[in-house]
Amino acid sequence: MPNSQNTDKFTLQNIEISVTYKDIKNIHLSVYPPNGEVVISAPLRMRKDIVRVYTISKLSWIKKQREKLQKQEREPKREFLDKESHYLFGKRYLLKLVETKSKPSIQLKSTSIILSIPKGISKPKVKKLFEDYYKSELQLKTDKIMASAQKKMGLSNITYGIRKMKTRWGSYVPGKKKVWLNTELAKKPIDCIEYIIYHELTHAFEKTHSAKFKSILSKNLPNWRELRKKLNQLPTAHVDWQY
Repeated sequence: MPNSQNTDKFTLQNIEISVTYKDIKNIHLSVYPPNGEVVISAPLRMRKDIVRVYTISKLSWIKKQREKLQKQEREPKREFLDKESHYLFGKRYLLKLVETKSKPSIQLKSTSIILSIPKGISKPKVKKLFEDYYKSELQLKTDKIMASAQKKMGLSNITYGIRKMKTRWGSYVPGKKKVWLNTELAKKPIDCIEYIIYHELTHAFEKTHSAKFKSILSKNLPNWRELRKKLNQLPTAHVDWQY
């Protein structure tokens, strides 16, 4: 085995590569938004030098993907000011601030998001209020999509959770039969959320993004390539990166 922890990192032309050794047959390479994180999943018994040679052979593709992601439009940093733009399920709303002596709250109107907050409330608390709101709204939408997708794909008892994720829209944990979704998806159109859910559920049948994976996904969601392109062209969240 490559090492006892089954993980490894190395740098290639100033690009950090993260490697995870898994019980899989084929090596798989991914470049994740928003900053172009490079992740490799490799078979348990594959030697480190073989992984490195494989990565070198894919270096040109890696650079192109990273450049594409790094040029992708970013949302401006949210200051939670009056008339600031915010998005929910792909629709733009203008923020309207209302001072209140009651408990802070968020209410959705036809073209605006009403933010009722006490005078002097801190920005981190307002940010947390928005994150909780997005999470609850996303939960309401995804309950039905998850149930429908599992029924269509012949799956059952797969749970899901929503949390902040820096490098991906979703993930599937096979041992726990659980899908994780990025809270940021609440800002994206419903069909893009549907694509991520079907994508992650397909991992219940196939761990890697192999031809088999794409075949299963195409059977259940024929237009997934168009939806993936649509999602990848949308602005990504502003993030204050801390390492």
